[in-house]
Amino acid sequence: MEVTISVGKARPLVSELVELRRDSVLPLDSSVDDPVELYIGDKLIARGELQEIGESSGKLGVRLTEVADISNEI
Repeated sequence: MEVTISVGKARPLVSELVELRRDSVLPLDSSVDDPVELYIGDKLIARGELQEIGESSGKLGVRLTEVADISNEI
């Protein structure tokens, strides 16, 4: 089962999208400390906080802070 983590949204104009190149930055509507949302398909199943896994590994994980009751929906 694939879980999607949503860290924010962007609403660029089409003209801004066509100008994107390597190393371009697309600003999001959230900050690093804002909660992230976990989805299965389009169903919100949990919220959490981004967390670096290990020291200096560059890998990210999510520490869950809220979990929906989806036991009857799986």
